[in-house]
Order: sequence, then C-alpha cells, then structure tokens
Amino acid sequence: MASPLGTSAATASSILASKPLYSQRKSSILPISPASGVCTGRKFYGGIRIPMQKGRPQLHVSISNVATEVGPAEKQLKRLAKDTQRPVYPFAAIVGQDEMKLCLLLNVIDPKIGGVMIMGDRGTGKSTTVRSLVDLLPEISVVAGDPYNSDPEDPELMGFEVREKAVNGEELPVVLTKINMVDLPLGATEDRVCGTIDIEKALTEGVKAFEPGLLAKANRGILYVDEVNLLDDHLVDVLLDSAASGWNTVEREGISISHPARFILIGSGNPEEGELRPQLLDRFGMHAQVGTVRDAELRVKIVEERARFDKNPKEFRQSYEAEQDKLQEQIYSARSALPSVTIDHDLRVKISKVCAELNVDGLRGDIVSNRAARALAALKGRDKVTPEDIATVIPNCLRHRLRKDPLESIDSGLLVIEKFYEVFS
Repeated sequence: MASPLGTSAATASSILASKPLYSQRKSSILPISPASGVCTGRKFYGGIRIPMQKGRPQLHVSISNVATEVGPAEKQLKRLAKDTQRPVYPFAAIVGQDEMKLCLLLNVIDPKIGGVMIMGDRGTGKSTTVRSLVDLLPEISVVAGDPYNSDPEDPELMGFEVREKAVNGEELPVVLTKINMVDLPLGATEDRVCGTIDIEKALTEGVKAFEPGLLAKANRGILYVDEVNLLDDHLVDVLLDSAASGWNTVEREGISISHPARFILIGSGNPEEGELRPQLLDRFGMHAQVGTVRDAELRVKIVEERARFDKNPKEFRQSYEAEQDKLQEQIYSARSALPSVTIDHDLRVKISKVCAELNVDGLRGDIVSNRAARALAALKGRDKVTPEDIATVIPNCLRHRLRKDPLESIDSGLLVIEKFYEVFS
C-alpha cells in the first residue's frame, strides 16, 4: 500500500543511524553571582556546609553529564553497542495509518507546528510508529560539550554557559548530531524530568552540581509520552510550563537554573482510558485519530510483516533500506525548502474564517494550520500552498480545539471538513 508520500511500503529498509558524536564525561563549572569572598572558614547554603576560601567566588554551580567529543575507539564501542540494541521497526514498513504518519512527518519538517497527539484503539501501532521515526530524524548543528543541545546560531536556544561564551566572542565548537528522541516514562519523578541537585558532589566537593533532566535532553528534539492521558498531574503541569515558555526553570537548594526546553511534544493514548486535560491537549499542534484496520487483506499483511521482523529483525530492516533512504531524503529536502514556501493572503483569510466560524478558542488553530499547510507543500516539493494542502491538514489542526457538545453525534473532524468546503467553495 502506498504511503502518503507516494512511496511503496514494501521495498525499503531503515537508514544507517548517524555516528555518535558525544560521550558524557566531563562537567563544567558555571559561576552564579561571582562576588569575591572576604571571609574564610565554612558557610551554610541551603543546609549544605560548603568550604569557603578568601578571594574566590562563594558559590559555584557545576553542570554534570556534559557531552564531549569522543575518540575513534569510543566511537567503535558505541557502534558495537548500537548493533546489540533492540532493533526498531522501520517507518516505511508501517501498513496504513497514513494520517498518523503524515502528522509525524510534518512535525519533523517544521518543529514549530507544536507536536502531535495520537489517540486510538489499543494495538494499532501508535508507539511502534512513533519510535520508528528515530531512523528518519535529520541532523542538526549543536555546540559540542553542551548538555542542552544548544544552537550555535540562535541565542534563544543556547544554554547559559554557551551564551556567555558567545557574548565574550569565544569560538564555539560545532558538531552535527541527529535530532534526539526522549521517552518520558509515566513513573518519572519531577526531579528526573526537570533536573536536580547532586547532593553527593555538594558534600564532597563543596559545589552545587546541577544534573540536567529529560527536558534538557529533549531540547531541540522530540519528547514522547506514551499513554499521556495517564500522566500524573504534577508532570502535566511541568510540561505545560515548558511548552508555553520554551524554558525550564529549576529552583533547588538555594540556586536557580534556567535552560531552553523547546521540543516536539508527541503523545499517544487510548481514549477509553480517560480524557486529556484541555490545557495540555491544546498544546499539541495536531491531533491524529488511529483506528483498527478492517480490511482482511491488510490485517494479514500486517501480521506477516510483523512475523518477518520478529524472526530476523536485521534482514527485515535491510529489506526496507532503499525506502527509508528515499523518505529521509524527502524530509531533508522539505526542511531545506520550507523557508521559501509561501501561502496566499486570501488562503490565510479563509483559514481564519474557518476557525472563527467553528468558535475555536485562541489563535493557535490559525497558526498551526498555516504552518502545517506550508510543511505539506514543502514535502510535496512545491513552493506554494494550495487549497488541497489546507484540506488535508486542517482537520488534524482543529479537531481537538472544538468545544465538545455531548449531544453531538458527528465526528469533530467531519465538522471541520464541512466548514472548510463551505468557506473555500
């Protein structure tokens, strides 16, 4: 069966993952309010006794788990370790579910769309499809040795230490790495998500060491939450704050650390297990509904493909190599062409008219619809958005933003389509 990109889902394999570029070895020292000390002896900060020395800053914060460039031997070890990892099912081998696959690809092309919420029946391949996206993720430029994947050119995406170096005119070492995908477990603690203070280092070395969390690791990457509708409320609040501001602020043990946390938020879940909080649902740029495949031939094909993968994952992935390579090239080309894609003012007005007549709260629906349509045009190799592009993406951009009427039997996506044809006709 053909994918939405016009590629065959039966003759491709996964691309080779890019070479690992970092290892986590060193820690850097970040001074906070470096005022010269005039006292000696010991002083208490946040209940921690810290040795003080005359003429030196009284408080330091070290950032642990900082990535640095690795040597050839370490690269070889990482490659060997990768070969022994659990194999990922190829994205091109996913049968059907075109709506979900398209939403994921559009978010990779334009991360500013804001992520995608995938809701559907259990056993429909939601988690498998999201995790299979890893092989297709393009490379980005990051500052070597920085735990926040800082952008060497955009100050808004730089960590504190990197920004200080840029302001001082220091040369920033730049390397290429693939976009990172981070899984957020349902049982994660708030400290693990936001970052925490290394008490052991504070006691032994007299410094307050900040250990970045999952939000730091996911900066400029993808944060995936499986069964997001079961996520604890305190973690939902953390995600809401970071998604709204693009920054994560940690207040621990008398210090304050802020770092960029801009990520593509991808969530999946089963609607039978509970609804998602409206505040968090609105943070997802797009919404994809996944249903169980009803066609008997397709069901048989899915079962056979899965059986082939379970029997010999390496051989199965190799059989989809050409398809994966072609798909990755399409994504790379679309990301490069996206800035030059235009959308006529008349089409923008009609998109906003659809949102207004559907009583969509706020302006996120307008913004996301414009961005998704431009990303789809870039994916198809065009430099101008057409009404067909808008018709394809606008149900996914507005469906979850409509006010729900408990007495309404018609699907929200159909309401959006009806209003679209009424306005665009």
